[in-house]
Amino acid sequence: MRVWLVRGGRNGEREEWALEHGRAVVGFHEVGDLSATHSRDDVFTEVRRYLPNDGENRVRNFAAQLWAFRGRIAVGDLVVMPLKTRGTIAIGRVTGDYTYQADAEPGVRHTRPVKWGADDIPRSAIKQDLLYSLGAFMTVCQIKRNDAEHRFERLVATGTDPGARSGVVKAATSNGNGDEDGTSDVDTVTFDIEQQATDRLRSHIIETFAGHEMQRLVAAVLTAEGFRCTTLPLGPDGGVDVLAGTGPLGLDSPRIVVQVKTETAAVGAPVLQQLIGATQHLQADQGLLVAWGGVTKQATQMLMGNQYFRIRVWKDTDLLDAIFRTYDRLPEEIRKDLPLKRVWTLVEETG
Repeated sequence: MRVWLVRGGRNGEREEWALEHGRAVVGFHEVGDLSATHSRDDVFTEVRRYLPNDGENRVRNFAAQLWAFRGRIAVGDLVVMPLKTRGTIAIGRVTGDYTYQADAEPGVRHTRPVKWGADDIPRSAIKQDLLYSLGAFMTVCQIKRNDAEHRFERLVATGTDPGARSGVVKAATSNGNGDEDGTSDVDTVTFDIEQQATDRLRSHIIETFAGHEMQRLVAAVLTAEGFRCTTLPLGPDGGVDVLAGTGPLGLDSPRIVVQVKTETAAVGAPVLQQLIGATQHLQADQGLLVAWGGVTKQATQMLMGNQYFRIRVWKDTDLLDAIFRTYDRLPEEIRKDLPLKRVWTLVEETG
């Protein structure tokens, strides 16, 4: 059994389709049906036929990834799909061979059937060494290092990453077939530096602002957005951690009740219901649930009902966006605990 990273699009445009249809799917819409190919060379020939004007390196890159998807991924292998649209990880098991769906939209024609075992594993539940493997800047890539097979199996079963077992960490060297096509190990490919930096920042925040300190960070962000905030003392909060309002005294609308949850696991409908009750009890205009690990599907469905214009959820990525947006206006003590600088880097082509 092997583990494969299969991305759902540069911007996550194929993710929901893949989950809904029980498929792993790659783009490469320029390339047609590969069902008749039986080797990497066969795939290379087809890619060259469809892309006659493209450079040699790009054609080899496409061919290597498409052959991995077409011929190297086996029934029973695990597929890991980072969900850009949700900020979580989906893991499934391949249940069948490659199929080309000619009548589907161009971006979802190359497919493999997959039984998705989990689609809501927060990135914060995965240890940094394994997250590093998910930063490969390719659409298809085998993940081998750091006892990946065992750990992703446990993530599906328990939602937690047990870490690499002693003596099981694999070396970077792989078999000849894998090294030849460049999809065998994360050391052989370019990485998404932005995602790596975000993952490191996520780990730093949850360590530095653990527990009640996260309320201080959230209050600082809201203050930078123009609110006057009161952080409640540690203890039973009844669904209230921060009170935020506008105006000279913080009494004007919009008035917001904020609840902060730092758990890496998604919080459920009861937590959301508690916030809704607190918002109504305090006659606030809106409620904000800062849930580091996100919320469950049931909670999401509740939000999309009659609470859509009353309650918002910030998962970890939303809080990071708010921090980036307000960083220059955050208090000096916050910026000291969270030292950041802006870096510009070239965008790599993923194929």
